[in-house]
Amino acid sequence: MQLGADHVVVRVPATSANLGPGFDALGLALGIHDELEVRLVASDEVVVDVVGEGAGEVPTGEDHLVVRALRHTLELAGAPLTGLHLRCANRIPHGRGLGSSAAAVVSGVVAARALLADPHALDATAVLRIATEFEGHPDNAAPAIRGGATVAWQSADGPRAVDLELDARIEATVLVPEARLATSRARGVLPAQVPHADAAFTAGRAALLVEALARRPELLLDATEDRLHQDYRAGVMAASAELLRALRAEGVAATVSGAGPTVLALTTAEQTPVLDALLAELVDDVAGWRALRPGIDAEGARARRVLEGPGATRDTPGRGRATPAGGATWGGTMQ
Repeated sequence: MQLGADHVVVRVPATSANLGPGFDALGLALGIHDELEVRLVASDEVVVDVVGEGAGEVPTGEDHLVVRALRHTLELAGAPLTGLHLRCANRIPHGRGLGSSAAAVVSGVVAARALLADPHALDATAVLRIATEFEGHPDNAAPAIRGGATVAWQSADGPRAVDLELDARIEATVLVPEARLATSRARGVLPAQVPHADAAFTAGRAALLVEALARRPELLLDATEDRLHQDYRAGVMAASAELLRALRAEGVAATVSGAGPTVLALTTAEQTPVLDALLAELVDDVAGWRALRPGIDAEGARARRVLEGPGATRDTPGRGRATPAGGATWGGTMQ
């Protein structure tokens, strides 16, 4: 397949997976974004400029996760490979359970899609499949791609995902510690087997969570109870486990975000004063925590072709019209 652009910009949200009982299945997109700018160059060089999270830590060449995902996607599409200049403006904290690696992978895949002459040759199913090849499971990749709340699973035909209805009253607060935790370590403490009663309990809570997210946010406290992973991980994120217990004891639907150690609180506006009062006691910069209320991202990954010259136009997704601007967008949330 031919390339149709040589300069694209991509924006991908942070995500919180599991949401308590929805282990490796449920996910939520948050209003914290990584932004990626990709330019194709007529040479073999690969240059990655990273600002923000990960600057000075992540690779700046072919080994960079975005580059690997982008290259792999272009190869799968049969597109020619060229040199790359990337600028990664990272705002998603690394190693905190907010889907930073999924965002990097999705950024690369979506950027490659945007570079193709026919971006629609790779639909949302293909994008999720490629991202899952890198991630190993689709719980973070799905909401990063689609936005909002999602449930993702592995089928005989590959990874799948659907959108979940989300009550507009629900607010997300993330409590981000200074400490990091590798996902491999958080997964390493999980047992190979759990008691049948715990599995049955968690399955019931996951089903209830779908209803709580959609229409009954007053059920979120019960619906976010989990017996599959959070207690087992408490030993490798003691401060997060303590904060989790304190919040839940006061009626706040708090969970570990992904593999942790960030804590996610799902509340409504009526509960916000209660949560804020608790956070004033429990969370502050001195203790190494940041409390963020980023909002829920409803759009998911977005890509924009940057066109040069006075004739450049931006196509509004789904509207069939153009207005003068410096780029073209399409696809928006890829369904």
